[in-house]
Amino acid sequence: MKGTGKSAVVFLGGGRITSALLAGLRLAGFRQRVVVHDRNAQKLRQLKRQYDVQIEPDLHCAVEQARLLIIAVRPDSVRDLLQRVGQVRLGQTHSLTAVSLAAGIPLKKLRAWTKRPLRWARAMPSPVARTGHGLTAITFNRDTPATARREVRDFFSRVGTVVEIPERKFDAFTVTYSSSHGYHALSTLAEAAGNLGLDRKTALTAAAHALADGVAAWREAGLSLDALLNEAATPGGIAATTMAKMDQSGYKRSVRLGLRAGMSRAAKNAKR
Repeated sequence: MKGTGKSAVVFLGGGRITSALLAGLRLAGFRQRVVVHDRNAQKLRQLKRQYDVQIEPDLHCAVEQARLLIIAVRPDSVRDLLQRVGQVRLGQTHSLTAVSLAAGIPLKKLRAWTKRPLRWARAMPSPVARTGHGLTAITFNRDTPATARREVRDFFSRVGTVVEIPERKFDAFTVTYSSSHGYHALSTLAEAAGNLGLDRKTALTAAAHALADGVAAWREAGLSLDALLNEAATPGGIAATTMAKMDQSGYKRSVRLGLRAGMSRAAKNAKR
């Protein structure tokens, strides 16, 4: 993904989500030039080996090359990073779109922290992007031009589905869409099956079918979720009894509490 030309997609931060996006972009045959900046030289060397990207340890040099700037650092590092980005001198004709992947940090703070008229967007991509089946929510400032919006949408569509939503709904999306829900459910269900006597491999096979194949069937069948639940769980049968006991034990309540805790965490990020 070295590409040609002076302008590049520049990632500030070489962590897990950057790695996932780079894997998905490579899978999609992305040919534009990609540059990654990180303070950790070992991370940069590893990303260069894995994904054939250009690396740039100097922040200013990285930003100067950017046409599309991806802020991919932890929320507690965003303010310091953007203040340093704001010190970079860009040419008068340098048109720069910046996309923050930091959960909970609103657009108004991103604009204030850079003190530079960047064309800002927020994006929330899933690590499943590494397989090309990711899901990314995006939102823009009202004054973001159509060309910049299209560029951001096209970029993330390379690694999966893109949905544009209002910023006020971003936190709710963030706590709901994470692939961690599926992994956590898979691990929990397989562990419970193991306690009943299934070996680990068989337990994971059964649990994966229940979750992944069940969801795939819902997507492909064109039937309502209620209809599929009724089909899979005959009244008085084993599946219906199992689900009823889960609900009685607080399954739905625990999910609600978990999402609310995630929302609270996002609200704390916004107050930084």
